[in-house]
Amino acid sequence: MVWTLEAQVETTGQGDAIDVTTTVAASLGASGIQAGIVTVFVAGSTAGVTTIEYEPGVVADLDRALEQVAPRHSPYRHHARWGDDNGSAHVRAGLVGPSLTVPFQSGRLLLGQWQQIVILEFDTQPRQREYVIQIVGE
Repeated sequence: MVWTLEAQVETTGQGDAIDVTTTVAASLGASGIQAGIVTVFVAGSTAGVTTIEYEPGVVADLDRALEQVAPRHSPYRHHARWGDDNGSAHVRAGLVGPSLTVPFQSGRLLLGQWQQIVILEFDTQPRQREYVIQIVGE
């Protein structure tokens, strides 16, 4: 069986992390599916999905690490081509990726105790992000 939900979140711009674990767990409960996998996919080329311990220190540390790998104010070719300022957002999104798959059993996500599912905003402006929760199982 396959069950799909489309959802939205509002972000504040680069460095924002939105915990969607509760929404994913509620979707799993609503689906009635007991075992399988759930995929969370964010639509767009300047956002990503991952798991972290969702607390301000880790969110800040992750943002700082991404700033070291793909600094916001570096000269990106993307800026020259399109006249915008979000080249770092595209690079960060490429590194993190747009989706995450989590197994579940007995209707419960098999996440670690300190592990939450987060959508990461990499764009330099606030965005309304659409994401998909797709559950496959029995």
